[in-house]
Formats: sequence, C-alpha cells, structure tokens
Amino acid sequence: MPEGPELHLASQFVNEACRALVFGGCVEKSSVSRNPEVPFESSAYRISASARGKELRLILSPLPGAQPPQEPLALVFRFGMSGSFQLVPCEELPRHAHLRFYTAPPGPRLALCFVDVRRFGHWDLGGKWQPGRGPCVLQEYEQFRENVLRNLADKAFDRPICEALLDQRFFNGIGNYLRAEILYRLKIPPFEKARSVLEALQQRRPSPKLTLSQKIKAKLQNPDLLELCHSVPKEVVQLGGKGYGSESGEEDFAAFRAWLRCYGMPGMSSLQDRHGRTIWFQDRTLQLQHQCPAGRKSHKKKSKATQLSSEDRVEDPSRPSKALSRTRRAKRDLPERTATQRPEESSLQQDPEVPTVPKKGRRKGRQAASGHRRPRKVKADTPSLEPEGTSAS
Repeated sequence: MPEGPELHLASQFVNEACRALVFGGCVEKSSVSRNPEVPFESSAYRISASARGKELRLILSPLPGAQPPQEPLALVFRFGMSGSFQLVPCEELPRHAHLRFYTAPPGPRLALCFVDVRRFGHWDLGGKWQPGRGPCVLQEYEQFRENVLRNLADKAFDRPICEALLDQRFFNGIGNYLRAEILYRLKIPPFEKARSVLEALQQRRPSPKLTLSQKIKAKLQNPDLLELCHSVPKEVVQLGGKGYGSESGEEDFAAFRAWLRCYGMPGMSSLQDRHGRTIWFQDRTLQLQHQCPAGRKSHKKKSKATQLSSEDRVEDPSRPSKALSRTRRAKRDLPERTATQRPEESSLQQDPEVPTVPKKGRRKGRQAASGHRRPRKVKADTPSLEPEGTSAS
C-alpha cells in the first residue's frame, strides 16, 4: 500500500512531469469509478501537487485569459491499495486510469492519469485535508512529535505499538512496511504496549553540557521511535523512484527492495494484528509466549502437535477414548464441542467481510440443520465422565 513516502514521491513526479505542460479541456472520469465527477473545464491550465502524510493535493490553475473563466480547483487524493499517477500518450491510456487530465494543443497530446487497479483510492473536491489526520511525519516533524506526546492518555496508546503506529490521527504517513522497519531498527517487540514505549520519551532531555554539534551527533546515533518515524520515511524519499509498489518486476523498485531490512525479508517472522494486517519482525525481538497476545495469528509453520483439532487431541492415550467422548456428547447435548469452540472463536479476530464457513460433520447421518437427534444407546457399565474441552485451545 502506498504510504507517506510514496505520496510525497508522487507529488514530486507530478510537479516535475507537468511543470512545462499546459492542460486543456474537461477532466474525464472512468465510468466504473464511484468517485465524484470533477466539474472543471478550461482551455488552458496548469497542474501542481503537494503531499501531506497519506494524502496528495492536486491543484488545477487556469492561465490568464483561459476560457471559460474558471476559479482554481483543488482535489485531495488518497491512494488506497494501489493508486499512482502516470503521464502517458493519449493513445496509450492505462487500463485502470480512473481520472484523466489532457494536455492542450499544439504538440503531442498527453494524459496525466490517476491509475488505481484495485479501486480503493479516493478523491475529494475542495482541496481540504481529511479532518482528524495528524501532522505529517515527513514535513511537520515537530508538530507530529508534540501531538503524540501530548495525547498519550488517549486510548489508542492502550494498544500494541505495532497497531498504534497505523493510527493516522497520530502517525499520519506511517503504514505497514514503515512500522516494521522502524520497530526492527529499535528492536522493539511489536506487541509491546504503545504507552509503555512512548512515555519514556516525555522525560528525554539532552544534557545541557553538550554543545549543539554533540546534541545532533547523539540524536543521529541514538534516535528514538518518533525520530525514526521521520527519518526512515525520509530515507525512502531520498531513494527516488516510486518507493513501495506492487509491480515487482519494474527496475524502479530495485533500490527500494535493496533498502528493506525487515518487511517481507527472508529469515523474518510475521504475525497478524487484530485488524488482520501482517506485522514483520525479527524472532529475537519477540518472545511469543510472553509478548504476543492471544488471538494473534502466526505465519510461522506450526508443529504437528499444534495443528491437531480438539477431536484429534482426544485420542491422546492419557485421555478417555473417542468412543467415550461421543457417548458423553450424546448424553449432554454436545457440551464438549461448545466448550472447545468458544475459546477458538473469541481468540481469532476474523475479517468481518469474510463469511464464516461451517465445518462439515464427521459422522455419517449427522442431522446438523434440524437440531433433533436420536438418542444413542449407552451401555450400563459406561462410567460417568466430567466434560472436557475447557482446557484445550
């Protein structure tokens, strides 16, 4: 997903590519896009861009004497999962160019296109930044730092640091790959409580005995988390190109891939946060049995023992047989199955848009839909057993 550096690089691309171009005519929107129409038409106008966090502002400015008379129009873009800007010849429009600005004659006709393959991107008319977003980590560092440290009482900081870093009210511009790289450099466990990590920064003051150059050197050698939220995105911008992108075959992303130390790299581990987003980290930065809250789904290969279902585990020789387990469920209206499933459902936060698929019954003839079952005959010498399952999961 494009993050703060990618939006900043996109604004640089628009300004450099369109500096000498004059655009004209109407702004075209694709028929499949659900974004608003752009009611702008001018015989001659220029395009400029600026970025703030995960948003980009495009300004259409009519030239003197352009017809019809038109006030400048500003659009604010959020790129979603795959948004980007491309400048192409008019006869070579990309397939997913959902908003198009055409150059005016004379000269070869070009089109500046907002391309969005997945269609999660959005644009708003009026040019106002989205309300509620915090200061930009790249261009408003002092305001960004103050905003975080002033609001540590907010419940957002009750969450793990890896989740708090994606909250755009405080970390405007930080996304999935940036949080992994920042936490990796400081060796901070991803599921450490955010407030515990950040409260120490409120008391951090450089020694008054240090000279200015010594203070700068100390800050560069030992940056804290908020400083890395500024300097790490800045490194990506300095790489040039397009930064993060899904077109892995393009040479433009080679420098970015070489820059990565943690995100998606061989030898790193990954877990899902409670929103289902993957956090990458180095094994020694996280003791799973202590730091990983229940319900975080690991992407590491599980051992054979941990892959057993609740019914498979009943076959352990130290526990009652499977036949006895079935008899007990018949007598007690399946108390074991209910007990074993409850912890599993509550511990894994599934994507709400993905429907839950019920498991098929294992025994032939089970009447799952009706809810009525014929009582199973129980031998008189079958011992009475207490329900199991509460200790599993």
